[in-house]
Amino acid sequence: MSPAISPDPTVHRLRSRGARVTSARVAVLDVLTRSDRALTHREIEDGLAGMRVDRVTVYRVLEWLTSEGLAHRIADDDRVTRFSAAGDSEHAHAHFKCGACGGVYCIPTGPALKLRLPAGFRAGEVELTIKGTCAHCAA
Repeated sequence: MSPAISPDPTVHRLRSRGARVTSARVAVLDVLTRSDRALTHREIEDGLAGMRVDRVTVYRVLEWLTSEGLAHRIADDDRVTRFSAAGDSEHAHAHFKCGACGGVYCIPTGPALKLRLPAGFRAGEVELTIKGTCAHCAA
């Protein structure tokens, strides 16, 4: 394993779900956890540099992580799917997309994201993307 990978908290998260712990699951989840923004499949692969994890395995691990609620998928209007590690609560927060660098960041919103829907309506998911310029690009 690469020295940049710190698997202990990641292994604990996988085991707390009763999941089988594999080196690929640990590595991909760790890359997502260490990132301050949502990552494309390619960026995840780059984060696994030096490890023997093939592209198909990364796709399968990402599918499994999202189905288990350990990561979430962000579909973007540029047709690029990004992934980020999920917190301990539901995926109910906004995203910020930088128009300069294309980075997508999770923005915690708290209970203010709750919307009042008309009678009889039931929300399944909420997707909110704020577009602008991130702090790094604005500097």
